[in-house]
Amino acid sequence: MSDVHSEELLAQVAALPMLPGVYRYFDAEGALLYVGKARNLKRRVANYFQKSHGATRIGHMIARIARMETTVVRSEAEALLLENNLIKTQNPRYNIVFRDDKSYPYLKITGQPDARGAAGVPHAQQFPRMAYYRGAVEKRHRYFGPFPSAWAVKESIQLIQKVFRLRTCEDTVFNNRTRPCLLYQIKRCSGPCVNLVSPEAYGLDVAHAERFLRGETQEVVETLNQRMMAHAERLEFEQAADLRNQASALSKVMHQQTIETASDKDVDIIAVKVQGGKACVNLAMVRGGRHLGDRAYFPVHVEDAAAIGSGAMEEETEAPVPVEQQVLEAFVAQHYTGVAVPSALVVGTPVAAELVEALSASIGSRISAVHNPRGQRRIWLEMAQTGADLQLARLLAEEGSQQARTRALVDALDLAIEDLDQLRIECFDISHTAGEATQASCVVFQQHKMMNAEYRRYNIEGITGGDDYAAMRQVLTRRYGKLAEAAKVSADPDQPSTGTARMPDLVLVDGGKGQVSMAREVFESLGLDLALIVGVEKGEGRKVGLEELVFADGREKVYLGRDSAALMLVAQIRDEAHRFAITGMRAKRAKVRTGGSRLEDIAGVGPKKRARLLQHFGGVRGVAAAGVEDIMRVDGISRELAEDIYRALH
Repeated sequence: MSDVHSEELLAQVAALPMLPGVYRYFDAEGALLYVGKARNLKRRVANYFQKSHGATRIGHMIARIARMETTVVRSEAEALLLENNLIKTQNPRYNIVFRDDKSYPYLKITGQPDARGAAGVPHAQQFPRMAYYRGAVEKRHRYFGPFPSAWAVKESIQLIQKVFRLRTCEDTVFNNRTRPCLLYQIKRCSGPCVNLVSPEAYGLDVAHAERFLRGETQEVVETLNQRMMAHAERLEFEQAADLRNQASALSKVMHQQTIETASDKDVDIIAVKVQGGKACVNLAMVRGGRHLGDRAYFPVHVEDAAAIGSGAMEEETEAPVPVEQQVLEAFVAQHYTGVAVPSALVVGTPVAAELVEALSASIGSRISAVHNPRGQRRIWLEMAQTGADLQLARLLAEEGSQQARTRALVDALDLAIEDLDQLRIECFDISHTAGEATQASCVVFQQHKMMNAEYRRYNIEGITGGDDYAAMRQVLTRRYGKLAEAAKVSADPDQPSTGTARMPDLVLVDGGKGQVSMAREVFESLGLDLALIVGVEKGEGRKVGLEELVFADGREKVYLGRDSAALMLVAQIRDEAHRFAITGMRAKRAKVRTGGSRLEDIAGVGPKKRARLLQHFGGVRGVAAAGVEDIMRVDGISRELAEDIYRALH
């Protein structure tokens, strides 16, 4: 293996220290291939270059190594954390990578109970509000979670409404109520907006709701019963009845939710399933003793990373790490960086003690990882494992059907494609409202899926409003003009090749003969292959499933059939282009009509102040309708800034 590498690289390997650290391999183009950690850099890295790995995955990767970087750290724990930070941020080709999607929702309780309004008038800040929240947390509010899904948060909000009757309305709505809303009528709110509950009594309900969310459910029930008896002894039967109903509702919730009263308040349960070169990690959350549901994660590069991670051990006596353990450890190391970690993890596969210790050290508190649990924890883990099995089976079925659709389309259009994974389709759509805010969308299909990161929107300007043909001409020229020039340059042997972008194998336009004719004109002027263009023409009555394909190169129309797998794929791509165009057009139109970006252009109005303004006035229109004195009432807005805002919006 050493004969394919430079002497400089091999000398660098020989000079490595016998210390813990992280190593990174790069190819000749500078792309990051692999990130690894080692408690002994010299021994671990030398193993890659001294052994003969043949035509295996690890062999292919090692043959591509042109450059190496290393970082020495103080301990294996530090190496582990650095390794996974690099994996998350740089997405190496041969590592197991989880998409960095930790935007978990929370349940937020706002309010400052010491706030006071005018005499006899309830003030919103006196009565904390309960809300669904997603984003950065602030110290002045209380947050509970994270929750695995929006549904779990909303279910918890409904439970608290039933039992503790906290408000969920916006402060602007609260401050302008003159009579209670429907939630009060159906006993989901205690009506603080119209003085139907005192701040002291409401504060007790807030405190009980927070204890419930922390898992102190039994204690809350006992407190409610004690207060009920105290009111009954004072012959305050109406108040005692309210507390009795509250305790009864909470007891019913405990029974329905199977709330545990033992020590497990906050636990994460993690199950792994690997099959067919794919993996699923299913994360189930227990918060406040309640099982809130689960969330599935699907890492990439599983096969390559598993082969390489087990292919070069530091010691000959070390046994290869099972792929399930590699996936689970990668998830734990990457997922829990920068998010709250519960004190207990219940895992379906054992994880390295060094990983748990490193995670504990990074957050400053002790974490335990339990494998082969008993009792309730075993039930939770079995539920999570079943979820992982089902989610992975669904993914494999979807990928199988998507590949079948790709094959059906290639066969139906007689495309000269050898590798189905490389089939690239680009689809265009035009969207506007009566000629206003015209936008064109381009969506990309490759590797049997929609490539969201490659979607593009084009603002169409300089045309007559509503002229879809002119809009299509403009977007196709802008999209493929440079590619056509690059193709001419690459065909000239005296000119160097530029870029790696390539023409798609198929260009779909949403429209019939008119749009296809316009696309043909553009392609003819650019010297591109007309056979690439296919129009999706709506069928009789514009009914779904009756679409026909129109070709720019003179072929007859093709009707694939309502149940055709090829037509399903075409319709999927066409509908995605339409959705992407519509959302872009609506956002642009809203920006034009409401001046949505003008707040962002005002000096001194950052994200926080902008959010406060929008929340206080209910939107940009509300801010624009407000006077200087009204704007000054928003926290953090001085008179000078309020005057600047007023001038900018008028």
